Amino acid sequence: MSAVLVTGGAGYIGSHASKALSTRAERVIVYDNFSQGHRAATRVAAAVVEGDIQDTDRLVAAIEEHDVRAVMHFAASLSVGDSVKDPSGYYRNNVVGALSVLEAMVRTGVKHLVFSSTCAIFGTPETTPIHEDVPKQPINAYGQTKLAVEQALPHFEIAYGIKSVALRYFNAAGADPDGELGEDHAPEIHVIPRALDAAMGRGSFKIFGDDYPTPDGTCLRDYVHVNDLASAHLIALDALRAGGRSTAYNLGNGRPTSVYDVLNSVRRVTGSAVPFEKAPRRDGDPAALFASSDRARRELGWQPRLEDIDVIVETAWRWRAAHPKGYAAVDA
Repeated sequence: MSAVLVTGGAGYIGSHASKALSTRAERVIVYDNFSQGHRAATRVAAAVVEGDIQDTDRLVAAIEEHDVRAVMHFAASLSVGDSVKDPSGYYRNNVVGALSVLEAMVRTGVKHLVFSSTCAIFGTPETTPIHEDVPKQPINAYGQTKLAVEQALPHFEIAYGIKSVALRYFNAAGADPDGELGEDHAPEIHVIPRALDAAMGRGSFKIFGDDYPTPDGTCLRDYVHVNDLASAHLIALDALRAGGRSTAYNLGNGRPTSVYDVLNSVRRVTGSAVPFEKAPRRDGDPAALFASSDRARRELGWQPRLEDIDVIVETAWRWRAAHPKGYAAVDA
C-alpha cells in the first residue's frame, strides 16, 4: 500500500494532518528532524524517519523505502519575528529545504504535493477580506520565503509534472477535540496558547501594539481551527489524485478577531482573567489579516466546522489543561 510522506509531521499542523490521514486508513510516513516537533505527536504514523529536509538523499531513501506516492510539506521555520532577525536561516530552511523536498520528488517520480503556505505572503493588504488574487507583497522573510516556494511550483510542474496545491493558512489555532494532539512550541509564539498560559498563572500576556488602525487598537487576525486545516489538506490531496489542476487557496474563517477578543474568549472559557501588559509593535506585523476562503469552499467543497472563537479556544484549553508541561512528559 502506497504512503503519504508528511514532512514536519511531528509539528503542530503536520501532526493533526497526519491523524486525519490515518483516520481514513492512509499510510503516514512522518519525516522530521525534531528540532521543533514532538515524538509523542507521531503515534499514528506507520513509520517515522528522523532527518533534515535539506538532506535530499535521506528524503529519497525514505520515499523509496516506504512507497510514497504523495507529499504534504509542513517542515518550515514559522516565526515572523525571528524571520526578521534571521533571514538567512529562514531562506535556508524554508526555500532550500523545500527545493530539496521537490528534488527528492523529482528523483523518485512522486507527482503530488500539498504545500503549507501562509497569509504572510500578502504583507499588508490594501483590502480585506483577502482573496487569492490580492497583490503579494510580503513584509518579512517568513512570508517572502513561502512566496518564493509558491513561485517555484509552476516550474516544477512544467519541467517534471509535479502537481501541487498551496494552502495559505491564516492563524492556525485550537487543538484536536479528542485531546490527543495540541500546540506546544518552545518558546510559544501564538496568541491563544500564550493567553491560556497567562490565565493559568504563567506570567503576563504581552499585547504587541495597541495603536493599530483597528476598532480596539490591537491586531485583527483570522483564527482557523487546526482540524479544519487538516481536512483541507486531505481534500486538496484528493483533488490532485483525481486529476485536478495545480492551484492555491486561502484558508480562514473570514472573521476578524482582535487580541482583546481572544483575551475575552479565554476569560469566558477558563473563568480566569488574562493578566496582560502592553508592549511595542513587533516588526513585520500587519494591522489586519483575514481571509476570503470562497474559492476553497466553492472548488474544494471545504467547509470549516469549528469556526467560533470560543470553540477554538475551548479545544486549546482542554489540551493545555490536561498537558501542563506540553509534550515534555510523554516525549520519548
